[in-house]
Amino acid sequence: MLHIIGIPNCDKVKATKKWMDSKGVEFEFIDVKKEPLTLDEIKDLEFKVGLDVLLNKRGTTYRNLGLKDKDLSDEELLEVLEQNQSMIKRPVLVYEEAVLVGYDEEAFENFLKENELLAD
Repeated sequence: MLHIIGIPNCDKVKATKKWMDSKGVEFEFIDVKKEPLTLDEIKDLEFKVGLDVLLNKRGTTYRNLGLKDKDLSDEELLEVLEQNQSMIKRPVLVYEEAVLVGYDEEAFENFLKENELLAD
């Protein structure tokens, strides 16, 4: 099953869920506020897409923590990300081993077709 990871009040997550519904795609929503990802789950996502893709450096949490001015290792950033999961760029789509990060309808379409979740 396709998983959409994010927070429910995020406009991009809402739009993603609506887009998936409009295409008739079944998914399970994972609310990281209620069910935070484990450090291992975050590391797995980071391994698949890279920290630069996974970490939202434009969000308020990133700015409020002053991370731009800190020289943190990837390991330290992952630990901060575990404690502040609203810094995960949204939405995160996960299907088996495939991961897609960010709102992009064309990318959604390609991702779903590649994983045979959407007919041509």
